Amino acid sequence: MTTLTRPQDRKVIAGVCAGLAARYGWRPNTVRLVFVLSCLLPGPQFLVYLALWVMMPKSPY
Repeated sequence: MTTLTRPQDRKVIAGVCAGLAARYGWRPNTVRLVFVLSCLLPGPQFLVYLALWVMMPKSPY
């Protein structure tokens, strides 16, 4: 496993989903799909995404 960082490449909006996918060994598009589908349910998903965007450091390369 790698550390939880936002990649400079392979990002669509902020790289949060790509960073989570790299950390847990999933495909980035799968994580993006799960996030979009979870936004259809009530809850703080969008706020969690924004918080991760702010807290996750960018990868150095």
